[in-house]
Amino acid sequence: MITILDFCAKHDACEEGQSWAVANCKTMAEVWATAKPEWLLWVATREGVLTDRELRLLAVWAARQVQHLMPDARSIAALDVAERHANGQATDEELDAARAAARDAARAAAWDAAWDAAWDAAWAAARAAAQAKQAAWVRENCKPNFA
Repeated sequence: MITILDFCAKHDACEEGQSWAVANCKTMAEVWATAKPEWLLWVATREGVLTDRELRLLAVWAARQVQHLMPDARSIAALDVAERHANGQATDEELDAARAAARDAARAAAWDAAWDAAWDAAWAAARAAAQAKQAAWVRENCKPNFA
């Protein structure tokens, strides 16, 4: 089992996060259980902590939280394929095709959208709430590997 200090050094943790973890936790399992959402998500996305399947399912789950804002069916179809792929029900080729279609949809949306400071403010306000929901999902659905 890797120590908190070893984990932080291996993944170049920020000083604030490392200090908090060392002062408040004895193991990485305690960090997992008690870290604030943005730190938990940082831990969860370090290489080797979650499986590729868990990471893909997290990404799909997070995207589905804003699926109602996706006007292009290609984006939603890509989520469906990514989820099926994570569950072994879609091929790599299907995933590649869905990814390309979603990328085309995103490019089309970017050209049509009016990106301004209001979008940035809305994103910043929504980020904290989204991170809290994501952290709860990760804690409920993933089993970290701190070997």
